[in-house]
Amino acid sequence: MDNVENRLAGCFRLVFPDLPENQIVSASQATVPQWDSIAAITLVNVLEEEFQTTIDFDQLADLDSFPRIKEYLEKPAA
Repeated sequence: MDNVENRLAGCFRLVFPDLPENQIVSASQATVPQWDSIAAITLVNVLEEEFQTTIDFDQLADLDSFPRIKEYLEKPAA
């Protein structure tokens, strides 16, 4: 795992403590029953703090899986 992936996995562990370790990198709203709207907002808050960034809430619907969030975080700032 690279640094972004490790940090992101830590965020997922905080928000979804019951999620098995081997399912974190493939987690999505479709596969994690606890990932509801409140969990999504909580995850965004944790991500913003961990990565010292601001996530546009208009993009929240697109950030529906670990891989998509990782891709978003790795994009260079515009």
